[in-house]
Amino acid sequence: MREVVLDTETTGLDPAKGDRIVEIGCIELMHLVPTGRQFHEYINPERPMSAEAESVHGLDDKFLADKPVFAAVAGPFLDFIGDAPLIIHNAGFDLAFLNAELARLDLPPIAKGRAVDTLAMARQRYPGAQANLDALCARFGIDCTRRTLHGALLDSFLLAEVYLELRGGRQPGLVLDTALATAAARAAVSRPYREPRPHQPSVEELAAHEAFLETLKNPIWRQVE
Repeated sequence: MREVVLDTETTGLDPAKGDRIVEIGCIELMHLVPTGRQFHEYINPERPMSAEAESVHGLDDKFLADKPVFAAVAGPFLDFIGDAPLIIHNAGFDLAFLNAELARLDLPPIAKGRAVDTLAMARQRYPGAQANLDALCARFGIDCTRRTLHGALLDSFLLAEVYLELRGGRQPGLVLDTALATAAARAAVSRPYREPRPHQPSVEELAAHEAFLETLKNPIWRQVE
């Protein structure tokens, strides 16, 4: 099962007011395990960065000035995600920005049904508890000390670990897989044929038993109920 963990950074909070994407980070999972394939791009938003957003991710206008615009990375991005389910924390936010960018290029939107929202998963599993990425990393013992600022690619790697925990643990299916492997190994063992052992005692064994009873005082074998 192929899935893609995805995160974005933006110039602000509202694509309807002209805010744009400035970074996309994606990593590929296959059967819940990162494959090493990733997609990462900084993007020139073609508009000034808000001070509030810069304080979150640290990306400023000067750094982004020579980066490609979204139109230049849209094709490789769409090729990378393919038709895989998208693992996103607060999926509505990222999808709103991605679909606004795609609409500018007259490209079809990403369907909401493709998104697996880890924020919703966390809130359902831990109602009333903090469900942001930092809080979930702390809950699951995931090291996020490198995360002094938000970053789309780093956050995707952290989110992949959080997602695995929300799905049931870092070794999903381990017990079942081990049991199946053990059963298969047992079935594969070649055992030589052995003649059935007789369970009826021989005359010699009966005589030895009687001799042993003579050495005992009132043995229970000779007691009559």
